[in-house]
Amino acid sequence: MSEMYERIEKLCKDNGMSVSKMCRELSITRSCLSELSTGRTERLSTVNAGKIADYFGVSVQYLTNGAEKKLDDELKFALFNGSDGVTDEMFEEVRQFAEMVKLREDAKRRNGG
Repeated sequence: MSEMYERIEKLCKDNGMSVSKMCRELSITRSCLSELSTGRTERLSTVNAGKIADYFGVSVQYLTNGAEKKLDDELKFALFNGSDGVTDEMFEEVRQFAEMVKLREDAKRRNGG
């Protein structure tokens, strides 16, 4: 089984659905993921990887090599002076705050001030 399939399977499980259900909702053939699950291939087409990444709100890089998770761990360490006791909810709150600050600054630039 490829690591990419394992990440997709975990995303489905974390979101309370089966891989088959995700495939139906995204109009992806189950056979294309079967090749990942059996290890006959290590990658999906760019189109299908993009659909899955968008659906779960992750990057294609996360699907292909888990890069986003590694980056998240590094960010947690930097923001919280370590990652012990940092929950996903805490980290998501920091992400939302950062997005709000970015939107506020973008609005200031658009409005000239």
